[in-house]
Amino acid sequence: MTATAHKDVRTLTYQDVIEQVASGEMTLVDVRDVSEVASTGKAKGAQHIPLMQLNYRADPNHPEFHNGLYTNKPIAVYCASGGRSGMAVNILNQLGYETAINIGGLGHWVQAGGQIEH
Repeated sequence: MTATAHKDVRTLTYQDVIEQVASGEMTLVDVRDVSEVASTGKAKGAQHIPLMQLNYRADPNHPEFHNGLYTNKPIAVYCASGGRSGMAVNILNQLGYETAINIGGLGHWVQAGGQIEH
């Protein structure tokens, strides 16, 4: 995980991420496919942007930009296991997002006490 304004990447925990998402300090993005979200739900408070759409949905200059993303606000990204969310972090970094964090898979969120919504 990478740094937020007040915590270093090496000390940021899942509980920190859960709390920052709940308080609005951090944006949470689910990059799994539509079918995955339909079958399991998503982390409470997460924006759903499938990885295949992220290049344009996260680009502030694109007409289909997702207006829930901010380049200067930390973003935590997850998928099923952490592979696609790693790719998503690279895309976000290339688009100029200051802090993008791969938090792994939805299971990690749940194990840390994060809630699911359907």
